[in-house]
Amino acid sequence: MTMMSETQAKAILDKVMKLSKAEECSATLQGGVTGNIRFARNEVSTSGQVEQATLVVQVSFGKKVGIATIESFDDASLERVVRRAEELANLAPDNPEFMPIIDKQTYKLSNTWNDETASLTPEFRTQVAADCIEPCRNDKLVAAGFFTDNAGFVATANSKGNFGYQRITSADLTCTVRTDDEQGSGWVASNVAEIKQFDAKQAIKTGMSKAKGSRDAKALEPGKYTVILEPAAAAGLINFMLFGFDARQSDEGRSFLSKKGGGNKIGEKVFDSRVNVYSDPWEPGLEVLPWDGEGLARERTQVVKDGVVEFLQYSRFWAKEKGKSTVGQPGNLIVTGGTASTDEMVKSTKKGILVTRTWYIRLVDPQTMLLTGLTRDGTFYIEDGEIKYPIKNFRFNESPVIMLNNIEELGKSVRLNPDESPFIMKVPPMKIRDFTFTSLSDAV
Repeated sequence: MTMMSETQAKAILDKVMKLSKAEECSATLQGGVTGNIRFARNEVSTSGQVEQATLVVQVSFGKKVGIATIESFDDASLERVVRRAEELANLAPDNPEFMPIIDKQTYKLSNTWNDETASLTPEFRTQVAADCIEPCRNDKLVAAGFFTDNAGFVATANSKGNFGYQRITSADLTCTVRTDDEQGSGWVASNVAEIKQFDAKQAIKTGMSKAKGSRDAKALEPGKYTVILEPAAAAGLINFMLFGFDARQSDEGRSFLSKKGGGNKIGEKVFDSRVNVYSDPWEPGLEVLPWDGEGLARERTQVVKDGVVEFLQYSRFWAKEKGKSTVGQPGNLIVTGGTASTDEMVKSTKKGILVTRTWYIRLVDPQTMLLTGLTRDGTFYIEDGEIKYPIKNFRFNESPVIMLNNIEELGKSVRLNPDESPFIMKVPPMKIRDFTFTSLSDAV
């Protein structure tokens, strides 16, 4: 049994609470069905469907904490996992930053379930692969990608009477398209909550166009350029920056949001006035669980308003140390934009560079949020409002903080699920002046 109803999940979690002899106990039960299909060199390489459910039990004695996990839910197994967590807790050293389990929360459910997405079949996944492979094969291009869909549930409970249950669905495609001579590369991604919004045939056209258009790239001198960052390219940089919105890092002088002499920059203008970022578990089309990993209830949170920092995430421990309140960690982030399309932004550009994607991004300096990384899968030179020719990829050294103070224009925000991100995001294409490219890369 991997997909459970609220009644079934609560019955298991109630048993766990009754079995525990610890001072405090909390547990998370989650499961469901995940389908996938992977293809490379215009051939399906793997496909499958995984059905799994997992119970994680955490208990504490004083400041000693133990955690145990199990995938069986009969009475004997539940007893075993609880006793194991207690054994580990008794062996553990005191945690100097221990926090008691949360009090009972009130959750406003969000719309994270879609019946059609939950009903996807192996035949549907096969068709997705075919819709990507066939047009590429017919055009002497090579496709490699991965499509996955999920229908599952999450339930949380603790010994103070807290309980939450919610079902979740999602579908996600990423696909790289190369020319058969490996001189051109394109990329496309599509992440949706409702499968009716998904169209592999339309999506693959973007990857094919980028691949064909990026062949025979020319070298351009590194330097500072006006760039148009497509949403995926902008999200790669902004995602890294958002990890710096942590109160403890800022208070301890380890963040770009630290103030000289101590404290943080909440209430200060850090970005261009057009920068607005918020999180909302109930955002239409971007819904997420209404609680975080600790079970804390999430709220709609304005992170940046008109360039002013309005929110930093306080862990429960740091909130206690500083006498602050805290809310659940955001599960989505929305960067508001304008109405322009990427094409319209290109037409208004005298000279610049169009960047499809940023990749292999690494943090250089947390106090300035300086990042380094590479462009990838289609980088193009713009002149007099037209894409003139493809150019070789660049390495960049740029801070998203500086970038978001050099805005010329913001386009229409789109849904993304960036690599290495805990957030589902909505990000606009961005036209940025004086973006710093430091060297060329021979990678396609």
